Amino acid sequence: MNLETLHISQHHIRNVAAASALTAACIWILATVLRRWNIFKQSKGPVGYKYEKTTRKFGEWTPSDFKRPPASPYPDWDVHTTQPIPYRPFRYGPKYFITMGLRNMKWDEWIELDNHYLRYHADKAQRIKERGDKCCATAPEAWDAAIELLEELASYLPERYPTMFQKTPTGLTNLVTNETFNITQRPLPEDPMQTCARLVQDDLAIMIEKPDGEYYLLAGAILLAGFWRLSDKYGMRLSDIHYSGDVPGYKEKLEKGMINFFRRLKPSDAVVRNNYFIQVDDNLAWSHSIGSEDSPSVSWNTAEKNKAIEHHFFRSERQSLRRLPRSGGVVFTIRTYFEPITEVVKEDYVPRRLASAIRSWGEDVSRYKGKEKYGEVLLEYLDKKHEEQVARGLDLEKEDEVRSYPL
Repeated sequence: MNLETLHISQHHIRNVAAASALTAACIWILATVLRRWNIFKQSKGPVGYKYEKTTRKFGEWTPSDFKRPPASPYPDWDVHTTQPIPYRPFRYGPKYFITMGLRNMKWDEWIELDNHYLRYHADKAQRIKERGDKCCATAPEAWDAAIELLEELASYLPERYPTMFQKTPTGLTNLVTNETFNITQRPLPEDPMQTCARLVQDDLAIMIEKPDGEYYLLAGAILLAGFWRLSDKYGMRLSDIHYSGDVPGYKEKLEKGMINFFRRLKPSDAVVRNNYFIQVDDNLAWSHSIGSEDSPSVSWNTAEKNKAIEHHFFRSERQSLRRLPRSGGVVFTIRTYFEPITEVVKEDYVPRRLASAIRSWGEDVSRYKGKEKYGEVLLEYLDKKHEEQVARGLDLEKEDEVRSYPL
């Protein structure tokens, strides 16, 4: 082999080696992307959420040293003048997307209070008096989590709403209702979930992980839920709660991701989501149009069809989820907003977008939301109100500038 041939051979070898290295790198990159994509598909979380691997045993929780950041006072908050936030969590069709719909939550905004507080507070107090044992419960496995939630609220509320709540050495005082809560005495005067419910406008629920790795509803104060009863869901695992409610697309599109999300949720993270329903009666606490609250079973079958539009109400929920650092329980806060449809449609762009969203519901979603009972009357009304807005000069091209999802 002469020098020239040797040079060519060495050059060829270098090229082959380089090509092999490049090929190996490409394969590694592709494998990594595919692996991460599979993880993403199986365990979708909120935007910006990062999962961490865990080696802990199911049902065992090591207390975390995470401390919730102190809350900033709500600017200019007043129990008589602060308006509810106008959540409008519906999107244009033609397709209806079934997702968990989670967004990262700012810690300041954990609990939302407004000028409907006194009404909600009075309704809850009456419900606790009349139906407390049916609407509020705490299992022994969830007792520490319920106490921890009470302590968290006693810490957070005076920070966020100092004109209403004042911290005391043993708990807090509601300066508006003149109630003082001692959360250190033992035994407590009532179920801690009931006390939590008296402080806020939200319904509350706590999921506890058992040794089988499943999360169970083991504490709750569900007083203003409208369509569901704690007694029907209490003690159920997460998936069975959704199965029993025939939640559309749960098994196919939500179950795996939701289970993974619960297992991996860290105390330092908190998320929020919104949903909405149409109700054809004006009862915030329980929608009597679907049957008596004490009936063995309830459904849309009992609702009167095509009632006048004045009987249609827009019911939306803002749900937050967070893990308590000491007990490891996952807390839901479920804040309901309840307004007549005749008021909601006065807002620019809302009639068209709500009509489009309702028309995008598939058969399963329509059945779940009771569309057959009100769809004709409601859609005709929404179309009419949209036409009125266009006639008075509403610029449809500026909607994105004026109103964004979910507000």
